[in-house]
Amino acid sequence: MPAQAALRGRTAIVTGAGRGLGRAEALELARLGAHVIVNDYGQPGRDGSGEASAAPAEAVVAEIRAAGGSATAHLGDVADFEEARALVRLALDTGGSLDILVNNAGILRDRMVFSMTEEEWDSVVRVHLKGHFNTVRFAAAHWRDRAKATGRPVYGRIVNTSSEAFLAGSAGQPNYAAAKGGIVGLTTSTAEALRKYGVTSNAICPRARTRMTEDVFEGIEAAGKGLDPLAPEHVSPLVGYLASPAAAHISGQVFVVHGGMVAVVERPKVAARFDTAGEAFSVEELDGLLTPYYAERPPRETFASVEVLGLSHRTDARGGPSGG
Repeated sequence: MPAQAALRGRTAIVTGAGRGLGRAEALELARLGAHVIVNDYGQPGRDGSGEASAAPAEAVVAEIRAAGGSATAHLGDVADFEEARALVRLALDTGGSLDILVNNAGILRDRMVFSMTEEEWDSVVRVHLKGHFNTVRFAAAHWRDRAKATGRPVYGRIVNTSSEAFLAGSAGQPNYAAAKGGIVGLTTSTAEALRKYGVTSNAICPRARTRMTEDVFEGIEAAGKGLDPLAPEHVSPLVGYLASPAAAHISGQVFVVHGGMVAVVERPKVAARFDTAGEAFSVEELDGLLTPYYAERPPRETFASVEVLGLSHRTDARGGPSGG
């Protein structure tokens, strides 16, 4: 099947699709033939402030239709449990099925942990983590029921949006980093729960110049010619691929993606193991084992993977793609 028709007859939901990454992902899924439910609550502030508006979602729907695609707008807040239920129902009612769920909606309220307010914590965790859970919950229930009714696996694809902030431990974003780490846990748990039904669940950690990241990348200039290395369009093809039939056997994975590069994040490994010489550890025994072990390691070498921030696209001497 040609790439442009890879998702023909499929219905996809993309949350937070009125701008930035979500818009690029919605356009890509539509280009591949899917009917796209474009969800966006439409608040103008990246911190979730301002009046909700239909304009962002409707503009993307119009863009998709102008290009010959099919799309429907949904204006609800996915962090609201019942709105998420209605979103899944809208996909079933308008597209006749639900095949792909791309969770992208989010807000930022950055602050150091010692200065963060309860509301700043709660609001970010609500939109990112609860918002992801809400849509996954109703999509998963639909796919499970359909698989049980037919007695065979179904077509289901989940692409969740985590972040390098979780991987690297972003100091000024404890709420965001925690929510994005929770999304990875949700993604891998969902992958195991839905594997027998034929549904895949993966997470991406994208880097892109969007409304949410405009100050983060303020000093990084776009390329003079060609596509900006931080354009969301570098991310959307991976979402299209993970949503396609070709990715049927890829599930429970985490990818870093930006600027012409996709990196597969390896699962955590056990770096060292210590066993007690007796029946149970004592503080003194642990001191004798762990203190010298950590004395030999750099103090900033923690569970956080700061090196992911240095990943970038490169080619080898022959001009071809390089691994690693």
